[in-house]
Amino acid sequence: MAEDIPTGVPMTLEPLVTRVLAPNASPYTYTGTQTHVVGERDVAIIDPGPADAAHHDTLLRVVAGRPVVAIVITHHHRDHSPGAIRLRAETGAPIVGAAPFALMDEGPRADDAFDPDYAPDRVLAEGDSLGGAGWTLQAITTPGHTKNHLAFALPETRALFSGDHVMGWSTSVVSPPDGDMTDYMASLEKLMGREDRVFYPGHGLEIDRPERLVRGMLGHRRQREGQILRLLAEAPRAIPAMVSKMYVGLDPRLFGAAERSVLAHLIDLERRELVAAAGDDWRVIA
Repeated sequence: MAEDIPTGVPMTLEPLVTRVLAPNASPYTYTGTQTHVVGERDVAIIDPGPADAAHHDTLLRVVAGRPVVAIVITHHHRDHSPGAIRLRAETGAPIVGAAPFALMDEGPRADDAFDPDYAPDRVLAEGDSLGGAGWTLQAITTPGHTKNHLAFALPETRALFSGDHVMGWSTSVVSPPDGDMTDYMASLEKLMGREDRVFYPGHGLEIDRPERLVRGMLGHRRQREGQILRLLAEAPRAIPAMVSKMYVGLDPRLFGAAERSVLAHLIDLERRELVAAAGDDWRVIA
């Protein structure tokens, strides 16, 4: 069980991959953010996590003086990227991966989830790669959870570092405008077309049957979409009323996140001309 993964203790998942769990458990991060160190003679550090001194020191012990080729970032949330700044200063490694971002609205979203200091030295696009002795990381664009989200394939062992796009404990929060349900579903379909052996997510246990999980995630999101359409077919409704019907028994701390995911579905349905906004309410288009 993921609850049994010890915080701050390096765990070898395979010869090229070591996992370290950061001490930042929460309702949104589960047991915490997982940093992955890839390589043997030289290494890359994927998602160094929060700017936590103990986690930083553990990562340096795992590196053990080996050259750090790159500090690799899947996306710009505070639980994934802030630790990169100190690591860059101490190892000299560049920060590479997800594009920088800008908060373009003042909507009711959790802006404190974003890392305002994230500034990569190199942005990676689809198919870009970096590597070291016996390992390669290939960038795969997987927008949806955030606009700049990347996954990284390790072709030598057919592993994929899935960040927060596919997690080992829950589906991702998709919160507009940075989160986009249309993109999220397309990115899941994209991963369905791959033949990865295992996913190493940012949160939760490794996923040893990734195709089955991704198929299930697609089905789950389509069920949510169907719930929304059925509720709106009964009567126009506001988002909080939909969440109360759709997420019975939800932890109250996650109600806001559920509202954002429902909004993401509604925006996707609106693009497809299936629903329309009417003030605070939404209605089905006849």
